[in-house]
Amino acid sequence: MRRVMFGSVCCLGIMGGAWAQVELPKAALLPHSLAQQAVTAAVEQCEKDGYMVAAAVVDRSGVVVAQTRHYRAGAHTVDSSKRKAYTSASLREPTQKLALLVAKTPAIQSLQHMNEQVLLLGGGLPIKMAGEVIGGIGVGGAPGAQLDERCARAGLESIGADRYSEE
Repeated sequence: MRRVMFGSVCCLGIMGGAWAQVELPKAALLPHSLAQQAVTAAVEQCEKDGYMVAAAVVDRSGVVVAQTRHYRAGAHTVDSSKRKAYTSASLREPTQKLALLVAKTPAIQSLQHMNEQVLLLGGGLPIKMAGEVIGGIGVGGAPGAQLDERCARAGLESIGADRYSEE
């Protein structure tokens, strides 16, 4: 019995050493405090502009990190903001750019049906810092994609994220 246990312990020790030599990938993460700052800034910008919206920030995996809704925004804005954030993080592009691309290119229209979380409406932007996509922000509820996107940009600016050129 002692030999079996000794052999098991030795085997685990050798394997443990091999695991220690494997270098795990490193990824930048968006802290909750910055995510919350971004959604707050986005909703505040839209409120200044006269629109009651919801805003969401997701991490690079599409999981919600922060979300808020103006108390007068419609219930549907919560879901649309989350889905726009998910889409922009997942596909690493602004949702308005993707919506226009799908409209112009019939061969890729199935992209909008990739899964139930994808929403190809303007108002979602990837969150890039130092050139790396670390999440997405989505805004829903303003009367037009360009208005939602303006508020999403305000959220990105509030946290010092990389800027996107207007396309």
